Amino acid sequence: MQSSISKELSQFLENSPSCFHAIDNIKNILLREQFIQLQENEKWQLRRGCRYFVTRNDSSVIAFTVPEQDISGMRIIASHSDSPAFKIKENPELETDGHYLRLNVEGYGGMLCAPWLDRPLSVAGRVIVKDHLGRLCSRLINIDRDLLLIPSLAIHMNREANSGYKYNIQKDMLPLYGSIASKGTFMKMLAEAADAEETAILGHDLFLYNRQKASIWGAAEEFISCGRLDDLQCAFAALKGFLAGEKATHLAVYCVLDSEEVSSTTKQGAASTFLYDTLTRIHDSLGYTREDYLIHLADSFMISADNAHAVHPNHTDKSDPSNRPYLNGGIVLKFNANQKYCTDAISAAMFRDICGTAGVPVQTFANRSDMAGGSTLGSISNTQVALNTVDIGLPQLAMHSPYETAGVKDTDYLIRAAMTFYC
Repeated sequence: MQSSISKELSQFLENSPSCFHAIDNIKNILLREQFIQLQENEKWQLRRGCRYFVTRNDSSVIAFTVPEQDISGMRIIASHSDSPAFKIKENPELETDGHYLRLNVEGYGGMLCAPWLDRPLSVAGRVIVKDHLGRLCSRLINIDRDLLLIPSLAIHMNREANSGYKYNIQKDMLPLYGSIASKGTFMKMLAEAADAEETAILGHDLFLYNRQKASIWGAAEEFISCGRLDDLQCAFAALKGFLAGEKATHLAVYCVLDSEEVSSTTKQGAASTFLYDTLTRIHDSLGYTREDYLIHLADSFMISADNAHAVHPNHTDKSDPSNRPYLNGGIVLKFNANQKYCTDAISAAMFRDICGTAGVPVQTFANRSDMAGGSTLGSISNTQVALNTVDIGLPQLAMHSPYETAGVKDTDYLIRAAMTFYC
């Protein structure tokens, strides 16, 4: 079972080189499962017993199922679609010494820079084209070949390289695209991939991605490594559990939101109105009142699922003395006194009860008290939709590297917990 799930996760990750591809893959899975796509700019006429989804910005999705009977609260799992990467700037071609052509990029989110060096990279995302009818259309782009590389500076030219180095993205992290003979070809290549004229491309959101395939490895094949495990591992596992759950009495909601790595403050992020808009429109379409919505909200629970830090085998001192998650040790409950994570006693107890029913192990994470940690979408989302929420994740190593590592058992643990949650 774990081998099968790991292979399916690997394929999902490899097919999702950008947040736009991840949402497109989720969308296609939902369509195969007979979900009906809704549009935000059209009226919704929902029916009981049916299943629906809506996207925003091509990079966030909310799917839900309406029970046959009266709604008794909502059960929501939210994860995110984006990962730290390098975003291609406008007018990206940069000529160097009349011999090289590089691409101009900027950092998206807080990535580890060093692992991006000396590995084959390519470009994925979306372009906006004006079609022959004058409409603006979004088209996915994946240049599915080894296209770029960011070469390291030789040790001979920086003898202190192994003593620590502060990377400057504008200087150190620009990818080599080709020789000077390639000048003027980048946008032409995008146009060909989009099946459009170069002049028809009016905008783009494009990112570098690591071309290295997912790997299942270790003495007992107990580990999985790939790019974008944070947070597509949670998005994938939650989707599997959402589809398998009975969803009999609650409004079951599955969310994957964009922009978590850049504070969620976009129209499609957790700080936006996307979840609030969707939940209120569902209630309006089903004939519920505003007070009904607030009553249902008070009887609801949300799981904010975003990967967690495992104890590092070479740096065990970086972890908290008593809250120490390990790969393949189970789902991680995340705590923070300053509410970077929104877990409290109530939501922790509720989630532990779910995992107990599912027969799934639970671990706990807290930062060392003398080290600042990260944050996630749970508390941010609560500013728009306030309900009992727990922050959880799957343990991983090398978070925000272009090649991260997790445990093969933990994906299955979250699938089982999510399936139980969506009873």
